[in-house]
Order: sequence, then C-alpha cells, then structure tokens
Amino acid sequence: MTTVPKPSGIPPMPERNTKALRAAIAEHTPQLLGDFDRHWETAINGPRDIAPVPALLARWWTEYAIARDPELDRHVHGLEAHAAGATDHDTAMALLEQAAHLRREAGKAEPGQ
Repeated sequence: MTTVPKPSGIPPMPERNTKALRAAIAEHTPQLLGDFDRHWETAINGPRDIAPVPALLARWWTEYAIARDPELDRHVHGLEAHAAGATDHDTAMALLEQAAHLRREAGKAEPGQ
C-alpha cells in the first residue's frame, strides 16, 4: 500500500501493521529503512519469535510518525540534542520531557491521519 501525501506534504499514517508500516517507511522516510530492517531481523527473524512484534510496531509507528513530518522531526531531535549538551540536570530533564511528550503524541497517530 502506498500513501499519498496530504496537501501539507506530510504522508498519512499507514494501516497499523508491520507490512504497511515498512512500505510507508520505504516510500516516505527511506533513511529509517535500514534501522527498521535491522531491528526486525534482530528482534523477530533471529529468534523466530513474534512476541516482540507489538513493541517493534509501537516503536517504529512513533519513529515514522515523527520522521514523516520534517519540522516535527527537526524539533524533537533538536530537543534531544540540546538535552545531550545541557550542563545541568534540570535543563536536560525539561528538554527530554518535552521530546518525550512529542513522541507520545506522535505515537497516538491513527491510520490515515
């Protein structure tokens, strides 16, 4: 399944399954594809166990939801980079809390949004 970007240029979220998510990543955020495939191979194909699929899908659903929106992607990664360079704990924690909030919100995206 391919997805057509919205007028904003941001592609909609795919169906919530690993096959559709991988196709969307390949089409719209190919810079994530290698990491997705390595994670899949390590978590799923290596042990031949589907138990990790829900966690893998949740993680990559959020990663794709962020990466498909270049502005959001820059903002989240900017917060994380500033936190890494912060010289005091409170500042670092505040920046990481902001990034975590944006990640949680992105992870709530529904198919088609």
